[in-house]
Amino acid sequence: MFIVNSYALAVIFCFITMICWGSWGNTQKLAGKTWRYELFYWDYTIGILLFSILLVFTMGSFGSEGRSFIEDISQVEWKNILSAIVGGIIFNASNILLSASTSIAGLSVAFPLGVGLALVLGVFINYFSAPKGDPVLLFVGVALIVIAIICNGIASGKNKKDSAADKANNRKGIILAAVAGVLMSFFYRFVAAAMDLDNFENPTPGMATPYTAFFLLAVGVFLSNFIFNTIVMRKPFVGEPVSYKEYFAGKFSTHLTGILGGCIWGLGTALSYIAAGKAGAAISYALGQGAPMIAALWGVFIWKEFAGCTKSTKQLLAVMFVFFIAGLSLIVVSGGN
Repeated sequence: MFIVNSYALAVIFCFITMICWGSWGNTQKLAGKTWRYELFYWDYTIGILLFSILLVFTMGSFGSEGRSFIEDISQVEWKNILSAIVGGIIFNASNILLSASTSIAGLSVAFPLGVGLALVLGVFINYFSAPKGDPVLLFVGVALIVIAIICNGIASGKNKKDSAADKANNRKGIILAAVAGVLMSFFYRFVAAAMDLDNFENPTPGMATPYTAFFLLAVGVFLSNFIFNTIVMRKPFVGEPVSYKEYFAGKFSTHLTGILGGCIWGLGTALSYIAAGKAGAAISYALGQGAPMIAALWGVFIWKEFAGCTKSTKQLLAVMFVFFIAGLSLIVVSGGN
């Protein structure tokens, strides 16, 4: 299997993770022009599962280092299999709320708040579970990102809405993003716990390689979607209930858009776990969770979600980007110490 052997390459992988995690929401925006997010989300989870299968039989099986996927999964202990699957279930519960928030409040609100909150809480959870890197630089970087999240929240509150209903939906979107962020902060650790982060080449017997762990995560996401998404389809946060009949009546191109979104997220997540062996779980997770900055860039400059906002709101958004970049820079440096 392919293994990262340098910190520099691990950081590059983490930045690709950040771009992927911050960009998959664009596929939801595209599909959302004719497609409810609940229906999009089915294709999204299918995309994650399909990508995981492709990955384990390519990068996870080729090469002379480590165990191949079949060899690895056949020896993984049940407690580690369940840990990775539970990570997928937790992620799915959080991400479906994030998708709901995105459909209601937009990318530039849902991602900085939801994923940003997940970053802050998740760094603490992952660092104290598997310490790696300079804690002072790491947590100062996290503090700067907290400031960026606050700036985004204030900017969102100042963003002009046309009606009382719009304002109510925006508040609902913010609440959903916050709940999603708290849940999302826990999923990474469950998957990381199934892996031997100190030795990907010769993992401890009974533990999984990052490729197997990612596949099990994808299985957890897909299977739990039959529960979570069915509930949301019948009891949507906004709008009328949707049915499976509507899903199967969707256009092929629309389905492909959702599958592409899942593949984009899957690529980012897989690279994050592959990089964790060299960078550490906390740093790998933190860099990937710089995704809110990427999503905010898409939301502000491509989808024009803050079009017509005041000068002070634009200044808050500028401050948010500056603090996000500064925080991420410190996180990168912390791993080299």
